[in-house]
Amino acid sequence: MQLSPVIFYLIAALTVGSAAMVAFSRNIVYSAFSLLGTFGGVAGIYVFLGADFVAGVQVLIYVGGILVLILFAVMLTHRIADVQITNRSVGRIPALVVIGIFIFLLIQSIRETPWAKAKEIVYAPTTTIIGEWFLERYLLPFELASVVLLAALIGAVVLARKETRE
Repeated sequence: MQLSPVIFYLIAALTVGSAAMVAFSRNIVYSAFSLLGTFGGVAGIYVFLGADFVAGVQVLIYVGGILVLILFAVMLTHRIADVQITNRSVGRIPALVVIGIFIFLLIQSIRETPWAKAKEIVYAPTTTIIGEWFLERYLLPFELASVVLLAALIGAVVLARKETRE
């Protein structure tokens, strides 16, 4: 057996396992940290698809920006891990019905799709042209987006911070 399918299945298992931890964990801090594994696994799957730019964006934007913002919000919110939910069983039956319908539709679409096998995949880097555009043609919007994201991060910290008055 080749090494590439083994690595792919390991990354896929990491992604699905981390996503399950996000959904089923009772502790929001553990869910937020499990989101890191999910985002990293998705980036790994993008690498296997030959989408190197999308994998880089996944790491930079989701892991580097969104996840850090979520972790700041969770960590700066006081006593968020102590919240007790009293009605956990409400909505379980309708949720299971909806999940069952989606699984049925997914299996049906997999069975009925005519899958064509590609001949040979040739991977070519996609980041060269995009990098040139970001650093030449679209430099100003790219830098403005980074300033807006930085302002949003600072604003989130200011809003979540507890003021201590003397």
